[in-house]
Amino acid sequence: MSQANVQPGNASFRRSHLAFIGGLGETLLPMWLLLLVQRCAVAAIFFLSGRTKVEGRFTITDSAFELFRNEYRLPLISPEIATYLAAGAEHLFPILLVVGALTRFSALMLLGMTLVIQVFVYPDAWPTHLSWAGLLLPLIAFGGGKLSLDRLFKIA
Repeated sequence: MSQANVQPGNASFRRSHLAFIGGLGETLLPMWLLLLVQRCAVAAIFFLSGRTKVEGRFTITDSAFELFRNEYRLPLISPEIATYLAAGAEHLFPILLVVGALTRFSALMLLGMTLVIQVFVYPDAWPTHLSWAGLLLPLIAFGGGKLSLDRLFKIA
């Protein structure tokens, strides 16, 4: 190989360099690990939010009902029903995500919640909601990865 073919400006050099870096990235950070971290990270956000709405095992707090009556004020749904649905979803879907069960569906449901929060509750919090969407969208696209119950039971 001539000296000209290995110069940094050469297209062949750039392609081989990018292939090496891409392969190194997959070796150091395999997709299953990235998806697992995403599942756990977004699950923690929603699960911890859900825990603020309940006391004990699953008694919804008066303050949670007050939030939906006075601050969140969602259209088309009563505050009581919204409180129960949100508290239930913020517990169920994160647990499913952590174990990788129904990953795409769970991530889609949490993305739906994120959109409702963005549009109707906190429209100025778009940077936060965009980061949540950034965690959820790859889970919808790729599923839970190799280390998931979905893969074990051949759901995804």
